[in-house]
Formats: sequence, structure tokens, C-alpha cells
Amino acid sequence: MEDDVQLLPYDPAWPGMFAQEAALLRQALPAGLVIGIEHFGSTAVPGLVAKPIIDILIAVASLPRAREEAVAPVCGLGYLYWEDNPKRDRMFFVKGMPPHGARRTHHVHLTEAGGEMWRRRLALRDHLRTHPDEARRYAAVKRELAVRYPTDREAYTDAKSVYLEPLYRRIGVGDA
Repeated sequence: MEDDVQLLPYDPAWPGMFAQEAALLRQALPAGLVIGIEHFGSTAVPGLVAKPIIDILIAVASLPRAREEAVAPVCGLGYLYWEDNPKRDRMFFVKGMPPHGARRTHHVHLTEAGGEMWRRRLALRDHLRTHPDEARRYAAVKRELAVRYPTDREAYTDAKSVYLEPLYRRIGVGDA
């Protein structure tokens, strides 16, 4: 099970791992393309259990330009690009995914600033950082789902949406 759903306790090294990778990405990507780089997902929320994968969200000036100019530099850092991603409002890259590595280590999402992914993911991160009771409830959901779907990442992610969609609405970013 090289690509299973494994949750670990929060690791204080995760923000540093993000910062190191973000610096490499900023240096590799063309000048003027990147508007912002943010750490999101569970590894960005102190105290929250997480799959040990650093999620990086990059706001770009233009997604069409990013499709032309970002693939080679990001892949040059050891990422694989999911060209057939059905979600056309973003680009998705994975580092360390079997068989090219022992385990996923980083996910990179490129999207336009102010878009749905940018707004929702950062609002969720910020909410969980400032509402520890909500973060604890979310951690319990994640643990339960990891037991239920230990080898099915897609089912695990889909099942989390049952909890997350109402939460997105409560924090004001409910329209996907």
C-alpha cells in the first residue's frame, strides 16, 4: 500500500517544508506569473492530523499562460503533471507519487487568484486555524474516514466533502 490514506499527528516541520518547496517553485516559475503561494490543507493547520503531504496553492496571473509556461519548470523539480484533470480552473502536480517515489510528498495546485479554489481552500485553512473545536471535529471525521477507506484515496476525499460542504457554507464560501 504505497499510496494509502495514512494520517499522522501534526508535525511542526511541515511549515518549513512548505517554505523550502515554495522558494524552489517561485525560483523555477517564470517572472510575473506567480501572484501568491500559500500553504493549505491539513498540514497548514497546527494540531490537525494530516496525510503527510504538503499542499501548495499557487495563484497565477493567467491560467492559460501557466499551462504554456509552468509545466516544464514544475516537472523539472520532480513533479508529475495531471494534464487530464477534469477541473479546468486549476493545474495539479504531484511529487513522490509511486512508482516515481516511495510516497506522495507534495501536491501543487495552480489556479487564478480569487477563483473558487483559492477562496475556499484558504478560507477553510484560516477558519480551522482560528477555531480549534472545529479543527478537532474535522480531525475526528478524518480519522473515521481513514479507517473506512484505508486504500481508497478518492473515496476518502469524496467522503470528507459531506462534512466540508456545510462548513464551507457556514464560513461564507459555499458556492463551488
